[in-house]
Amino acid sequence: MAKQKKGNLYLIPTPLSDNSTDAGATTRITETILGIQHFLVENVRTARRFISSLKLNVLIESLHIALLDKDTPKEEIDQLCAPLLQGKDMGVMSEAGCPGIADPGHLAVIFAHEHGGRVIPLIGPSSVTLALMASGFNGQSFVFHGYLPIDGNARIQAIKTLEKDAVSKNQTQIFIETPYRNNQLLLDIIKNCNPATRLCVASDLTGPEELIKSQSIREWAGKTVNLHKIPAVFLIYA
Repeated sequence: MAKQKKGNLYLIPTPLSDNSTDAGATTRITETILGIQHFLVENVRTARRFISSLKLNVLIESLHIALLDKDTPKEEIDQLCAPLLQGKDMGVMSEAGCPGIADPGHLAVIFAHEHGGRVIPLIGPSSVTLALMASGFNGQSFVFHGYLPIDGNARIQAIKTLEKDAVSKNQTQIFIETPYRNNQLLLDIIKNCNPATRLCVASDLTGPEELIKSQSIREWAGKTVNLHKIPAVFLIYA
């Protein structure tokens, strides 16, 4: 008896900003969405809104859209990914940007690899990649650290460690923060890094209020930049 063919797992990028200039998805993305009934998403509301915005004449209520976020227990992955084992294609969507990058979608990717499903990443916006491209920093050697510690002392120590690594390894250090803590993080970086160290802040990427500023800590000092509740990427380089 022939084995059941496994479904494909498509990694579908979504816009980085609600008013994003990249809101129009590629033909490949729209064609892929039209062929899928099962989705795993970081934010159900965002995913529904994105699919609706494409005006594909798809009845949203007919789609199977399941939540896969940072709080999803690993024990539930088998159940969430069951359609793949039945030969059905599935799509993974982050709340913004590319699935699997600072995103829990990697759990579905692991499942697909372990069970013989094909993983197909689609082209789309990644805030980490866009920020690195625009920073002018080392694109040959870089590390993305995700979120820094919330505790003040631990965060300051982390910043100093990243700066040290940037110097000793000639390496770009990339990290993010929960948007409502952006301003405090920026202040901590300015207060605790060497004046000659370079900092790039890339906020509201692809959006109408996009800001990409790359300069030394000395130049950042004394400037007023309000990043409150605006998605941003921070990059340090020496």
